[in-house]
Amino acid sequence: MTAKLPILRIGTRGSPLALAQTHETRDRLAAAWPSLAADGAIDIEVIKTTGDLVQDRPLAEIGGKGLFTKELDEAMLSGRIHLAVHSMKDVPTQLPDGIVLPCILAREDVRDAFISRKYRSLADLPQGAVVGTSSLRRGSQILHRRPDLKVVNFRGNVQTRLRKLDEGVVDATLLAMAGLRRLGLVQHATSALAEDDMLPAVAQGAIGITCRAGDQESLDYLAALNCPDSFVRVAAERAFLTRLDGSCRTPIAALATLDGDRLSFRGLIVSPDGTKIHAASRTGSRADAEAMGKDAAEELIGQAGPGFFDLIKPH
Repeated sequence: MTAKLPILRIGTRGSPLALAQTHETRDRLAAAWPSLAADGAIDIEVIKTTGDLVQDRPLAEIGGKGLFTKELDEAMLSGRIHLAVHSMKDVPTQLPDGIVLPCILAREDVRDAFISRKYRSLADLPQGAVVGTSSLRRGSQILHRRPDLKVVNFRGNVQTRLRKLDEGVVDATLLAMAGLRRLGLVQHATSALAEDDMLPAVAQGAIGITCRAGDQESLDYLAALNCPDSFVRVAAERAFLTRLDGSCRTPIAALATLDGDRLSFRGLIVSPDGTKIHAASRTGSRADAEAMGKDAAEELIGQAGPGFFDLIKPH
């Protein structure tokens, strides 16, 4: 008797956070669809991405966000997997032909966590203190508020960064609150930074699930998991990013929030050294989410003037 094939094969990166997000997706699918709750109905396949393999250089230097999705996309298009689970802040705004993003799970805490073994907050750091981050968005906003600090490249998964912090490699670091919550590590957060002090990355705290465009069975499964409010918020932020042609080389931050059918949007662009910052905000109907994100981006392009993004280089 031949073994029964799994109904769904889900691809994921192998980091503890990626696996936690994939297990959450699997559990939600099993809860929504009894046929997927049986043993072996869902198979999880770990796929190494270029972004996972190259840890000694800044993301901007080795090609940007697609480094965390390319191999998963290829596995999906070849039929090796049906679904791929992503941290939405890592997903390029332009998806490969044949791949769609029909599902955003309910969004977690969007804030950044300040983590230090010696200091209580960003304001408490002494002059010249070293802050480790792999994010140009975080680094540029830190330098805008505290040009006296030293920001250094600091890559690795959550556990690796916490270990480096314990070893005294840096005085402080910043991580997403959502990731710490999903890993059960929120006790490591010294404090959560208010959005006014550190505007989040586009789609921070959101998990997105992709599938092949013509895979109706997968599309039906995912429809039960999609959170409409989170989907609209992420759509506004990604429209903003798309118009700015943002990548890991570009310090861009954005946050959309909903109050019923009213959507509020804030976005900003910063020079990597923190000396130049441009911000825009919009309010309107949720039906206009993407148009609002795009319009805010147009305003910032006008504010920044020609050449602003040309000045942004990997560092």
